[in-house]
Amino acid sequence: MGNVTASTVPPSPPLSPQPSLAPPSLDKENSISSHNESSRLESPGTMEELHKKCKDIFPMNFEGGKLMLNKGLSSHFQISHTIVMSSMMPSGYRFGATYVGTKQISPSETFPVLLGDVDPSGNLNANIIHQFTDRIRGKVAAQFQKNKLAALQMTTDYRGDTYSFSATSANLDILNNSGLLVLHYLKSVTSNLALGGELAYQKGPTVPGGYITILSAAGRYSNGDSTISGNIGFAGAHLCFYQRASQQLQFGVEFELIHRMQECKSTVAYQVDLPKADLTFKGSIDTNWLVGATLEKRLQPLPFTFVLSGMINHCKNQFRLGCGLIIG
Repeated sequence: MGNVTASTVPPSPPLSPQPSLAPPSLDKENSISSHNESSRLESPGTMEELHKKCKDIFPMNFEGGKLMLNKGLSSHFQISHTIVMSSMMPSGYRFGATYVGTKQISPSETFPVLLGDVDPSGNLNANIIHQFTDRIRGKVAAQFQKNKLAALQMTTDYRGDTYSFSATSANLDILNNSGLLVLHYLKSVTSNLALGGELAYQKGPTVPGGYITILSAAGRYSNGDSTISGNIGFAGAHLCFYQRASQQLQFGVEFELIHRMQECKSTVAYQVDLPKADLTFKGSIDTNWLVGATLEKRLQPLPFTFVLSGMINHCKNQFRLGCGLIIG
């Protein structure tokens, strides 16, 4: 046998790192795509929510005494008993019920929702809200008085990726050829700006000329903790400004101009939240010197909420005081 001689080859020296040879166009496209993802437009919500942030901090004043008892019978069904004693508001006892279905769209939204209340005379208020698909939502609100249908309103909302469309009909009467139809459209132009419009058509024997059509433009601009929203049209103008000054303080300004009534009013409102004290205070004052305020105090650990309401009209020299207790 012959001898086999194995020779070893010395390893090659390590390669030095080379610069990236990726074309600059790819880097530019990646930066543009990442920028587009960060500034992706979202649905602006419906026109009904246009002034929601500002209107939520306005106090809901009442007069007299109010006692409300809420009782949850199950995870889907809840009932309520309300007693109101007032010289201005409808007084008496009302029984309410709320049913929430099993179709959960988000952690805070479950459908269908059925809620209503009735008094001993048979006067009934009923609402039905249901999410048919991920984009379509329907609402029906009906009011019965003296065993007759007094009002009926139906709304359909369609929410696209960057826009929303709503159609609302109220008190349609084919026999008398009367009713109200309202169309809403809202579109996200940028991540901060949404623009849209409203078209309202009303027809009936009590309408001057037999029918009336009102067209208005709408918009909302949001920048951080500030929001400006408004409707401007032939019927008038409605402008709102909302600002969250801190975690405890919010304030808003509302301006309303109604051409038909030749009326103009501005209102300033604010809300103070004190979580450690379980207390919420809301106040408002308008150009008619109407001052209102409400105070809500949760009486922990009991399931009680004490509500105090005050309203004074300096022009008419009137003062209204309300006191309520919510249990449950």
